[in-house]
Amino acid sequence: RFSNPVPRSSNYRCGCLADPPVLSLKAALLHDTVEDTNTTLAEIEARFGEKVRSVVAEVTDDKSLSKAARKELQIQHAAHCSHEAKLVKLADKLYNLRDLKRCTPEGWTEKRVEEYFIWASKVVAGLQGTNQTLENSLAVLFKERNIFTQ
Repeated sequence: RFSNPVPRSSNYRCGCLADPPVLSLKAALLHDTVEDTNTTLAEIEARFGEKVRSVVAEVTDDKSLSKAARKELQIQHAAHCSHEAKLVKLADKLYNLRDLKRCTPEGWTEKRVEEYFIWASKVVAGLQGTNQTLENSLAVLFKERNIFTQ
């Protein structure tokens, strides 16, 4: 599981986005909170406001669904997210893929890593036109694995 939000949000600061939108940066830091803790969207809204809650909601998977269904929904919904949610998704995918390139998680086979890259490329295909710098960085990672997005 990829669980550290600080490096993910740092994708905004390390040359990927010179001046990140504050709303996207807040959502990037909070994006797994609802999935991975007992925190609710109502609590996010009470502390950070409706706009942050809205973006966090867009990038939060419904854990009541199967993993396969959640992954498919991410592909289907990518193109329909707000600009801020697309930025969070791009930064998150970039962080996760760089992390996978650097170190395979315990229990993951090379096949599972490859499947993750292929799935991520399908999500990213729906996010095209959001931020060229993030998209170019992702394209390099996909090209290294001979995965070409649409």
